[in-house]
Amino acid sequence: MEQGLRYLAAAIAAGIAALAAAIGNGQVISRTIESMARQPESAGKLQSTMFIGVGLIEAVPILAIVIAFLILFL
Repeated sequence: MEQGLRYLAAAIAAGIAALAAAIGNGQVISRTIESMARQPESAGKLQSTMFIGVGLIEAVPILAIVIAFLILFL
């Protein structure tokens, strides 16, 4: 019973983190494309800032996977 609950907790943690990261990435990218369409001259700066933001957003599910492994194996 306890092992099954650990699997469930790890799956929920990873799933919610992946969903949140997908929503966050979608919003960041859509807003960046919208800004590039309005001001094409600032596309380079916006794109580099977007990549930094997407990288920071992607750190969240990576940390969630680490926590999920900790739940499973400790």
